Amino acid sequence: MSTTERPRILVVGGGYVGLYAARRILKKMRYAEATVTVVDPRSYMTYQPFLPEAAAGSISPRHVVVPLRRVVRGAEVLTGRVTTIDQDRKVATISPLVGEAYELPFDYLVIAMGAVSRTFPIPGLAEQGIGMKGIEEAIGLRNHVLEQLDKADSTTDEEVRRKALTFVFVGGGFAGAETIGEVEDLARDASKYYQNVKREDMRFVLVDAADKILPEVGPKLGQYGKEHLEGRGIEIYLETSMDSCVDGHVVLKNGLEVDSNTIVWTAGVKPNPALSRFGLPLGPRGHVDCNEKLQINGLDYAWAAGDNAQVPDMVGRKAGNPNAWCPPNAQHALRQAKVLGDNVVAGMRGFPQKEYSHANKGAVAGLGLHKGVAMIVMGKVKIKLKGRLAWYMHRGYHGMAMPTWNRKIRVFADWTLAMFLKREVVSLGAIETPREEFYEAAKPAPAPAAPAQEKAKAS
Repeated sequence: MSTTERPRILVVGGGYVGLYAARRILKKMRYAEATVTVVDPRSYMTYQPFLPEAAAGSISPRHVVVPLRRVVRGAEVLTGRVTTIDQDRKVATISPLVGEAYELPFDYLVIAMGAVSRTFPIPGLAEQGIGMKGIEEAIGLRNHVLEQLDKADSTTDEEVRRKALTFVFVGGGFAGAETIGEVEDLARDASKYYQNVKREDMRFVLVDAADKILPEVGPKLGQYGKEHLEGRGIEIYLETSMDSCVDGHVVLKNGLEVDSNTIVWTAGVKPNPALSRFGLPLGPRGHVDCNEKLQINGLDYAWAAGDNAQVPDMVGRKAGNPNAWCPPNAQHALRQAKVLGDNVVAGMRGFPQKEYSHANKGAVAGLGLHKGVAMIVMGKVKIKLKGRLAWYMHRGYHGMAMPTWNRKIRVFADWTLAMFLKREVVSLGAIETPREEFYEAAKPAPAPAAPAQEKAKAS
Protein backbone atom coordinates (compact mmCIF):
# COMPACT_ATOMS: atom_id res chain seq x y z
CA MET A 1 0.00 0.00 0.00
CA SER A 2 1.08 3.56 -0.60
CA THR A 3 2.09 5.66 2.38
CA THR A 4 2.08 8.93 0.46
CA GLU A 5 -0.16 11.83 1.40
CA ARG A 6 -1.25 12.39 -2.21
CA PRO A 7 -4.97 12.09 -2.99
CA ARG A 8 -5.91 8.51 -3.74
CA ILE A 9 -8.12 7.51 -6.68
CA LEU A 10 -9.51 4.08 -5.83
CA VAL A 11 -10.55 1.98 -8.85
CA VAL A 12 -12.69 -0.95 -7.71
CA GLY A 13 -12.38 -3.62 -10.41
CA GLY A 14 -9.69 -4.40 -12.96
CA GLY A 15 -11.87 -5.43 -15.88
CA TYR A 16 -12.38 -3.59 -19.16
CA VAL A 17 -13.56 -0.33 -17.57
CA GLY A 18 -11.16 -0.45 -14.64
CA LEU A 19 -8.11 -1.09 -16.80
CA TYR A 20 -8.89 1.56 -19.42
CA ALA A 21 -10.01 4.14 -16.85
CA ALA A 22 -6.84 3.67 -14.80
CA ARG A 23 -4.67 3.98 -17.94
CA ARG A 24 -6.51 7.12 -18.98
CA ILE A 25 -6.16 8.71 -15.55
CA LEU A 26 -2.43 7.92 -15.42
CA LYS A 27 -1.98 9.38 -18.90
CA LYS A 28 -3.84 12.63 -18.13
CA MET A 29 -2.50 13.13 -14.62
CA ARG A 30 0.49 15.28 -13.79
CA TYR A 31 3.48 13.67 -12.09
CA ALA A 32 2.73 12.81 -8.44
CA GLU A 33 -0.66 14.51 -8.66
CA ALA A 34 -2.45 11.51 -7.13
CA THR A 35 -2.07 7.83 -6.30
CA VAL A 36 -4.10 5.46 -8.48
CA THR A 37 -5.01 2.19 -6.74
CA VAL A 38 -6.67 -0.69 -8.62
CA VAL A 39 -8.25 -3.50 -6.59
CA ASP A 40 -9.38 -6.77 -8.17
CA PRO A 41 -9.48 -10.43 -7.09
CA ARG A 42 -7.47 -11.29 -10.21
CA SER A 43 -4.20 -9.76 -11.31
CA TYR A 44 -5.35 -9.65 -14.92
CA MET A 45 -8.14 -8.35 -17.12
CA THR A 46 -10.11 -10.81 -19.29
CA TYR A 47 -11.33 -9.83 -22.75
CA GLN A 48 -14.65 -11.65 -22.56
CA PRO A 49 -15.67 -11.53 -26.27
CA PHE A 50 -12.79 -13.95 -26.96
CA LEU A 51 -13.83 -16.55 -24.36
CA PRO A 52 -15.75 -18.70 -26.89
CA GLU A 53 -12.69 -18.83 -29.16
CA ALA A 54 -10.46 -19.67 -26.20
CA ALA A 55 -12.87 -22.49 -25.28
CA ALA A 56 -12.63 -23.80 -28.85
CA GLY A 57 -8.83 -23.60 -28.96
CA SER A 58 -8.69 -20.90 -31.67
CA ILE A 59 -6.81 -18.54 -29.32
CA SER A 60 -4.34 -19.39 -26.58
CA PRO A 61 -6.01 -18.65 -23.21
CA ARG A 62 -2.99 -16.61 -22.07
CA HIS A 63 -3.53 -14.22 -24.97
CA VAL A 64 -7.10 -13.44 -23.88
CA VAL A 65 -5.96 -11.92 -20.58
CA VAL A 66 -3.96 -8.74 -19.91
CA PRO A 67 -1.72 -8.51 -16.80
CA LEU A 68 -2.74 -5.44 -14.83
CA ARG A 69 0.66 -4.65 -13.32
CA ARG A 70 2.25 -4.61 -16.77
CA VAL A 71 -0.39 -2.37 -18.35
CA VAL A 72 -1.14 0.14 -15.58
CA ARG A 73 2.41 0.93 -14.60
CA GLY A 74 2.55 3.71 -12.08
CA ALA A 75 -0.57 2.46 -10.28
CA GLU A 76 -0.87 0.33 -7.18
CA VAL A 77 -2.46 -3.02 -8.01
CA LEU A 78 -3.92 -4.83 -5.00
CA THR A 79 -5.05 -8.42 -5.50
CA GLY A 80 -8.11 -8.79 -3.29
CA ARG A 81 -11.72 -7.74 -2.89
CA VAL A 82 -13.36 -4.54 -1.73
CA THR A 83 -15.93 -5.92 0.72
CA THR A 84 -17.47 -2.69 2.05
CA ILE A 85 -17.15 1.06 1.54
CA ASP A 86 -17.92 3.69 4.16
CA GLN A 87 -18.91 6.72 2.08
CA ASP A 88 -19.04 9.06 5.10
CA ARG A 89 -15.44 8.30 6.08
CA LYS A 90 -14.29 7.63 2.50
CA VAL A 91 -12.74 4.34 3.54
CA ALA A 92 -12.84 0.99 1.74
CA THR A 93 -12.32 -2.36 3.42
CA ILE A 94 -9.92 -4.57 1.43
CA SER A 95 -9.90 -8.34 1.85
CA PRO A 96 -6.61 -9.59 0.34
CA LEU A 97 -5.99 -13.10 -0.96
CA VAL A 98 -4.19 -13.93 2.29
CA GLY A 99 -4.09 -12.25 5.66
CA GLU A 100 -6.54 -10.06 7.50
CA ALA A 101 -8.75 -7.39 5.96
CA TYR A 102 -7.64 -3.77 6.27
CA GLU A 103 -9.03 -0.30 5.62
CA LEU A 104 -7.88 1.88 2.75
CA PRO A 105 -8.78 5.60 2.67
CA PHE A 106 -9.51 7.27 -0.65
CA ASP A 107 -10.41 10.69 -2.02
CA TYR A 108 -11.96 9.72 -5.36
CA LEU A 109 -13.78 6.54 -6.26
CA VAL A 110 -14.32 4.62 -9.52
CA ILE A 111 -16.73 1.68 -9.50
CA ALA A 112 -15.88 -0.78 -12.30
CA MET A 113 -16.85 -4.19 -10.93
CA GLY A 114 -18.66 -5.38 -14.05
CA ALA A 115 -21.27 -8.10 -13.93
CA VAL A 116 -21.60 -11.70 -12.80
CA SER A 117 -23.64 -14.58 -14.22
CA ARG A 118 -27.35 -14.24 -13.52
CA THR A 119 -28.46 -17.55 -12.07
CA PHE A 120 -31.72 -18.83 -10.64
CA PRO A 121 -32.44 -21.32 -7.83
CA ILE A 122 -32.70 -24.23 -10.28
CA PRO A 123 -32.10 -27.62 -8.62
CA GLY A 124 -28.70 -28.97 -9.64
CA LEU A 125 -27.47 -25.83 -11.42
CA ALA A 126 -24.87 -24.85 -8.82
CA GLU A 127 -23.39 -28.37 -8.92
CA GLN A 128 -23.61 -29.03 -12.68
CA GLY A 129 -23.45 -25.65 -14.43
CA ILE A 130 -20.46 -24.14 -16.23
CA GLY A 131 -20.42 -20.37 -16.76
CA MET A 132 -18.62 -18.30 -19.41
CA LYS A 133 -17.54 -15.15 -17.60
CA GLY A 134 -13.88 -15.94 -16.95
CA ILE A 135 -10.90 -17.50 -18.71
CA GLU A 136 -10.86 -20.26 -16.09
CA GLU A 137 -14.34 -21.33 -17.17
CA ALA A 138 -13.38 -21.24 -20.86
CA ILE A 139 -10.34 -23.46 -20.23
CA GLY A 140 -12.42 -25.74 -18.03
CA LEU A 141 -15.14 -26.06 -20.68
CA ARG A 142 -12.64 -26.98 -23.40
CA ASN A 143 -10.98 -29.63 -21.25
CA HIS A 144 -14.35 -30.92 -20.11
CA VAL A 145 -15.74 -31.31 -23.65
CA LEU A 146 -12.67 -33.17 -24.87
CA GLU A 147 -12.75 -35.34 -21.75
CA GLN A 148 -16.35 -36.32 -22.59
CA LEU A 149 -15.19 -37.51 -26.01
CA ASP A 150 -12.45 -39.55 -24.30
CA LYS A 151 -15.05 -41.15 -22.02
CA ALA A 152 -17.44 -41.93 -24.84
CA ASP A 153 -14.68 -43.46 -26.96
CA SER A 154 -13.47 -45.70 -24.16
CA THR A 155 -16.71 -47.19 -22.81
CA THR A 156 -19.17 -49.80 -24.04
CA ASP A 157 -21.94 -48.54 -21.74
CA GLU A 158 -24.45 -46.88 -24.06
CA GLU A 159 -26.02 -44.80 -21.28
CA VAL A 160 -22.63 -43.39 -20.27
CA ARG A 161 -21.85 -42.61 -23.92
CA ARG A 162 -25.15 -40.83 -24.48
CA LYS A 163 -24.74 -38.69 -21.37
CA ALA A 164 -21.14 -37.79 -22.26
CA LEU A 165 -22.03 -36.81 -25.84
CA THR A 166 -25.01 -34.60 -24.95
CA PHE A 167 -24.20 -30.89 -24.53
CA VAL A 168 -26.80 -28.45 -23.19
CA PHE A 169 -26.40 -24.66 -23.44
CA VAL A 170 -28.83 -22.32 -21.69
CA GLY A 171 -29.01 -18.77 -23.07
CA GLY A 172 -29.23 -17.63 -26.68
CA GLY A 173 -27.55 -14.22 -26.51
CA PHE A 174 -24.03 -13.48 -27.74
CA ALA A 175 -22.33 -15.68 -25.16
CA GLY A 176 -24.59 -18.69 -25.63
CA ALA A 177 -24.82 -18.66 -29.44
CA GLU A 178 -21.12 -17.98 -29.93
CA THR A 179 -20.05 -20.60 -27.39
CA ILE A 180 -22.24 -23.40 -28.76
CA GLY A 181 -21.09 -22.54 -32.29
CA GLU A 182 -17.42 -22.68 -31.33
CA VAL A 183 -17.74 -25.79 -29.15
CA GLU A 184 -19.66 -27.65 -31.85
CA ASP A 185 -16.83 -26.83 -34.28
CA LEU A 186 -14.29 -28.09 -31.73
CA ALA A 187 -16.17 -31.34 -31.14
CA ARG A 188 -16.69 -31.92 -34.86
CA ASP A 189 -12.96 -31.50 -35.55
CA ALA A 190 -11.93 -33.60 -32.57
CA SER A 191 -14.25 -36.50 -33.50
CA LYS A 192 -12.09 -37.18 -36.57
CA TYR A 193 -9.40 -38.60 -34.27
CA TYR A 194 -11.69 -41.00 -32.37
CA GLN A 195 -12.50 -44.53 -33.50
CA ASN A 196 -15.85 -44.79 -31.76
CA VAL A 197 -17.15 -41.21 -31.74
CA LYS A 198 -18.72 -39.46 -34.71
CA ARG A 199 -20.47 -36.09 -34.96
CA GLU A 200 -23.74 -37.96 -35.53
CA ASP A 201 -23.38 -39.50 -32.05
CA MET A 202 -23.37 -36.07 -30.39
CA ARG A 203 -26.37 -34.01 -29.36
CA PHE A 204 -26.20 -30.22 -28.94
CA VAL A 205 -29.16 -28.42 -27.34
CA LEU A 206 -29.62 -24.63 -27.04
CA VAL A 207 -32.37 -23.33 -24.75
CA ASP A 208 -33.62 -19.76 -24.32
CA ALA A 209 -36.64 -18.22 -22.61
CA ALA A 210 -36.98 -15.56 -25.35
CA ASP A 211 -38.62 -16.09 -28.73
CA LYS A 212 -35.36 -15.55 -30.67
CA ILE A 213 -31.60 -15.83 -30.38
CA LEU A 214 -28.97 -13.13 -30.92
CA PRO A 215 -31.40 -10.23 -30.31
CA GLU A 216 -28.46 -7.78 -30.46
CA VAL A 217 -28.08 -8.17 -34.26
CA GLY A 218 -31.77 -7.77 -35.11
CA PRO A 219 -34.56 -10.23 -35.99
CA LYS A 220 -33.45 -11.11 -39.53
CA LEU A 221 -29.84 -11.90 -38.68
CA GLY A 222 -31.00 -13.62 -35.48
CA GLN A 223 -33.25 -15.86 -37.58
CA TYR A 224 -30.35 -16.56 -39.95
CA GLY A 225 -28.17 -17.50 -36.97
CA LYS A 226 -30.87 -19.85 -35.70
CA GLU A 227 -31.27 -21.54 -39.08
CA HIS A 228 -27.50 -21.79 -39.48
CA LEU A 229 -27.02 -23.50 -36.12
CA GLU A 230 -29.95 -25.84 -36.76
CA GLY A 231 -28.39 -26.71 -40.13
CA ARG A 232 -25.35 -27.95 -38.19
CA GLY A 233 -27.52 -30.32 -36.17
CA ILE A 234 -28.00 -28.13 -33.09
CA GLU A 235 -31.45 -28.37 -31.49
CA ILE A 236 -32.85 -24.96 -30.48
CA TYR A 237 -35.79 -24.63 -28.08
CA LEU A 238 -37.16 -21.11 -27.63
CA GLU A 239 -39.70 -19.71 -25.19
CA THR A 240 -38.76 -22.36 -22.68
CA SER A 241 -36.43 -22.68 -19.70
CA MET A 242 -34.69 -25.29 -17.59
CA ASP A 243 -36.60 -26.55 -14.55
CA SER A 244 -33.85 -28.74 -13.07
CA CYS A 245 -30.58 -30.51 -13.86
CA VAL A 246 -29.94 -32.67 -10.79
CA ASP A 247 -27.10 -35.14 -11.47
CA GLY A 248 -27.10 -34.04 -15.10
CA HIS A 249 -30.74 -34.99 -15.73
CA VAL A 250 -31.98 -31.89 -17.57
CA VAL A 251 -35.70 -31.16 -17.47
CA LEU A 252 -37.02 -28.35 -19.64
CA LYS A 253 -40.28 -26.52 -19.12
CA ASN A 254 -41.51 -27.73 -22.53
CA GLY A 255 -41.30 -31.35 -21.32
CA LEU A 256 -38.01 -32.37 -22.91
CA GLU A 257 -35.73 -34.46 -20.69
CA VAL A 258 -32.11 -35.34 -21.50
CA ASP A 259 -29.11 -36.61 -19.55
CA SER A 260 -25.94 -34.57 -19.97
CA ASN A 261 -22.56 -34.16 -18.30
CA THR A 262 -22.17 -30.71 -19.89
CA ILE A 263 -24.53 -27.88 -18.93
CA VAL A 264 -23.28 -24.43 -19.95
CA TRP A 265 -25.13 -21.47 -18.38
CA THR A 266 -25.02 -18.17 -20.29
CA ALA A 267 -28.53 -16.91 -19.51
CA GLY A 268 -27.66 -13.28 -18.91
CA VAL A 269 -25.72 -11.27 -16.36
CA LYS A 270 -26.47 -9.05 -13.38
CA PRO A 271 -24.49 -6.31 -11.60
CA ASN A 272 -22.03 -7.54 -9.01
CA PRO A 273 -24.04 -8.11 -5.80
CA ALA A 274 -21.23 -6.59 -3.70
CA LEU A 275 -22.46 -3.15 -4.85
CA SER A 276 -25.23 -3.36 -2.25
CA ARG A 277 -22.59 -3.02 0.49
CA PHE A 278 -20.95 0.11 -0.90
CA GLY A 279 -23.51 2.70 0.23
CA LEU A 280 -24.26 3.76 -3.36
CA PRO A 281 -27.55 4.74 -5.02
CA LEU A 282 -28.73 1.75 -7.04
CA GLY A 283 -31.25 1.44 -9.85
CA PRO A 284 -34.15 -1.05 -9.90
CA ARG A 285 -31.94 -3.88 -11.24
CA GLY A 286 -29.00 -3.27 -8.91
CA HIS A 287 -26.90 -1.01 -11.18
CA VAL A 288 -25.11 2.05 -9.82
CA ASP A 289 -27.23 5.08 -10.70
CA CYS A 290 -25.17 7.54 -12.77
CA ASN A 291 -25.78 10.78 -14.63
CA GLU A 292 -24.76 11.59 -18.19
CA LYS A 293 -21.24 12.49 -17.02
CA LEU A 294 -20.77 9.02 -15.50
CA GLN A 295 -20.81 10.58 -12.04
CA ILE A 296 -22.68 8.63 -9.39
CA ASN A 297 -25.78 10.59 -8.46
CA GLY A 298 -25.40 12.35 -5.12
CA LEU A 299 -21.61 11.84 -4.90
CA ASP A 300 -19.34 14.45 -6.48
CA TYR A 301 -16.22 12.33 -5.89
CA ALA A 302 -17.38 9.04 -7.40
CA TRP A 303 -17.91 7.69 -10.93
CA ALA A 304 -19.04 4.39 -12.47
CA ALA A 305 -19.28 2.82 -15.93
CA GLY A 306 -19.66 -0.49 -17.72
CA ASP A 307 -21.89 -3.43 -16.84
CA ASN A 308 -22.36 -2.37 -13.21
CA ALA A 309 -23.60 1.14 -14.09
CA GLN A 310 -26.94 2.56 -15.17
CA VAL A 311 -25.84 5.24 -17.67
CA PRO A 312 -28.29 7.41 -19.65
CA ASP A 313 -28.08 6.88 -23.41
CA MET A 314 -28.03 10.52 -24.53
CA VAL A 315 -28.29 9.64 -28.24
CA GLY A 316 -31.50 7.71 -27.60
CA ARG A 317 -32.89 10.38 -25.29
CA LYS A 318 -32.23 13.16 -27.79
CA ALA A 319 -34.05 11.01 -30.35
CA GLY A 320 -37.17 11.05 -28.17
CA ASN A 321 -36.78 8.08 -25.82
CA PRO A 322 -36.59 9.46 -22.25
CA ASN A 323 -35.91 6.01 -20.77
CA ALA A 324 -32.97 5.05 -23.00
CA TRP A 325 -30.01 3.46 -21.17
CA CYS A 326 -26.64 2.33 -22.52
CA PRO A 327 -26.60 -1.44 -23.12
CA PRO A 328 -23.96 -3.52 -21.26
CA ASN A 329 -21.50 -4.29 -24.05
CA ALA A 330 -17.79 -3.84 -24.78
CA GLN A 331 -18.51 -1.06 -27.29
CA HIS A 332 -19.91 1.23 -24.59
CA ALA A 333 -17.54 0.05 -21.85
CA LEU A 334 -14.45 1.07 -23.83
CA ARG A 335 -15.75 4.53 -24.66
CA GLN A 336 -17.21 5.12 -21.20
CA ALA A 337 -13.88 4.23 -19.59
CA LYS A 338 -12.06 6.94 -21.54
CA VAL A 339 -14.65 9.62 -20.73
CA LEU A 340 -14.69 8.49 -17.10
CA GLY A 341 -10.89 8.81 -16.85
CA ASP A 342 -11.02 12.33 -18.28
CA ASN A 343 -13.86 13.29 -15.91
CA VAL A 344 -12.05 11.98 -12.84
CA VAL A 345 -9.01 14.17 -13.63
CA ALA A 346 -11.28 17.13 -14.46
CA GLY A 347 -13.26 16.66 -11.24
CA MET A 348 -10.07 16.42 -9.20
CA ARG A 349 -8.90 19.74 -10.68
CA GLY A 350 -12.29 21.43 -10.43
CA PHE A 351 -12.81 21.69 -14.20
CA PRO A 352 -16.06 21.01 -16.13
CA GLN A 353 -16.72 17.38 -17.00
CA LYS A 354 -17.78 15.90 -20.34
CA GLU A 355 -21.09 14.26 -21.13
CA TYR A 356 -20.93 10.67 -22.39
CA SER A 357 -22.67 10.22 -25.73
CA HIS A 358 -22.12 7.44 -28.23
CA ALA A 359 -24.26 6.21 -31.11
CA ASN A 360 -24.48 2.45 -31.57
CA LYS A 361 -22.08 1.24 -34.27
CA GLY A 362 -23.68 -2.19 -34.61
CA ALA A 363 -22.85 -5.68 -33.39
CA VAL A 364 -20.81 -8.66 -34.57
CA ALA A 365 -20.96 -12.32 -33.56
CA GLY A 366 -18.91 -15.38 -34.52
CA LEU A 367 -20.66 -18.75 -34.79
CA GLY A 368 -17.58 -20.89 -35.29
CA LEU A 369 -14.77 -20.98 -37.82
CA HIS A 370 -15.62 -18.90 -40.94
CA LYS A 371 -19.21 -18.38 -39.74
CA GLY A 372 -20.84 -15.30 -38.24
CA VAL A 373 -23.36 -12.45 -38.40
CA ALA A 374 -22.75 -8.70 -38.29
CA MET A 375 -24.83 -5.55 -38.32
CA ILE A 376 -22.87 -2.38 -39.06
CA VAL A 377 -24.59 0.97 -38.36
CA MET A 378 -23.38 3.94 -40.42
CA GLY A 379 -25.62 6.89 -39.60
CA LYS A 380 -29.12 5.88 -40.66
CA VAL A 381 -27.84 3.01 -42.82
CA LYS A 382 -27.65 -0.52 -41.44
CA ILE A 383 -25.43 -2.99 -43.27
CA LYS A 384 -26.22 -6.64 -42.54
CA LEU A 385 -23.61 -9.30 -43.20
CA LYS A 386 -23.58 -13.05 -42.68
CA GLY A 387 -21.28 -15.98 -43.24
CA ARG A 388 -17.54 -15.63 -43.85
CA LEU A 389 -17.56 -11.85 -44.40
CA ALA A 390 -19.35 -11.29 -41.08
CA TRP A 391 -16.83 -13.60 -39.42
CA TYR A 392 -13.99 -11.43 -40.77
CA MET A 393 -15.75 -8.35 -39.37
CA HIS A 394 -16.12 -10.09 -36.00
CA ARG A 395 -12.44 -10.98 -35.81
CA GLY A 396 -11.27 -7.64 -37.17
CA TYR A 397 -13.31 -5.57 -34.73
CA HIS A 398 -12.47 -7.56 -31.61
CA GLY A 399 -8.87 -8.09 -32.66
CA MET A 400 -8.33 -4.33 -32.77
CA ALA A 401 -10.38 -3.76 -29.60
CA MET A 402 -8.17 -6.15 -27.63
CA PRO A 403 -6.17 -4.04 -25.12
CA THR A 404 -2.44 -3.47 -25.78
CA TRP A 405 -0.46 -4.15 -28.95
CA ASN A 406 1.24 -7.03 -27.17
CA ARG A 407 -2.04 -8.94 -26.96
CA LYS A 408 -3.27 -7.78 -30.39
CA ILE A 409 -0.17 -9.22 -32.05
CA ARG A 410 -0.41 -12.50 -30.12
CA VAL A 411 -4.08 -12.96 -31.02
CA PHE A 412 -3.50 -12.26 -34.72
CA ALA A 413 -0.51 -14.62 -34.62
CA ASP A 414 -2.75 -17.37 -33.21
CA TRP A 415 -5.24 -16.82 -36.03
CA THR A 416 -2.50 -16.79 -38.66
CA LEU A 417 -0.96 -20.05 -37.42
CA ALA A 418 -4.42 -21.64 -37.38
CA MET A 419 -4.62 -21.07 -41.14
CA PHE A 420 -1.76 -23.53 -41.65
CA LEU A 421 -1.91 -25.82 -38.62
CA LYS A 422 -4.75 -28.05 -37.43
CA ARG A 423 -6.69 -27.26 -34.27
CA GLU A 424 -5.26 -28.69 -31.04
CA VAL A 425 -7.56 -31.34 -29.54
CA VAL A 426 -5.59 -32.15 -26.38
CA SER A 427 -7.50 -32.26 -23.09
CA LEU A 428 -5.51 -31.02 -20.10
CA GLY A 429 -8.17 -31.73 -17.50
CA ALA A 430 -5.50 -32.84 -15.04
CA ILE A 431 -4.38 -29.20 -14.60
CA GLU A 432 -7.35 -28.79 -12.25
CA THR A 433 -5.70 -31.30 -9.87
CA PRO A 434 -1.98 -30.75 -10.49
CA ARG A 435 -0.84 -32.44 -7.27
CA GLU A 436 -2.76 -35.67 -7.74
CA GLU A 437 0.27 -37.52 -9.12
CA PHE A 438 2.37 -36.33 -6.16
CA TYR A 439 -0.29 -37.50 -3.70
CA GLU A 440 -0.33 -40.92 -5.34
CA ALA A 441 3.46 -41.18 -5.19
CA ALA A 442 3.55 -40.05 -1.54
CA LYS A 443 1.02 -42.60 -0.32
CA PRO A 444 2.44 -45.25 2.04
CA ALA A 445 3.30 -48.48 0.25
CA PRO A 446 0.71 -51.22 0.85
CA ALA A 447 1.68 -53.89 3.36
CA PRO A 448 3.19 -56.96 1.64
CA ALA A 449 0.91 -59.98 1.38
CA ALA A 450 1.58 -62.77 3.87
CA PRO A 451 3.38 -65.87 2.47
CA ALA A 452 1.18 -68.87 1.67
CA GLN A 453 2.75 -71.03 4.48
CA GLU A 454 1.97 -68.43 7.15
CA LYS A 455 -1.62 -68.18 5.92
CA ALA A 456 -1.94 -71.95 6.18
CA LYS A 457 -0.56 -71.97 9.77
CA ALA A 458 -2.86 -69.16 10.79
CA SER A 459 -5.85 -71.14 9.56
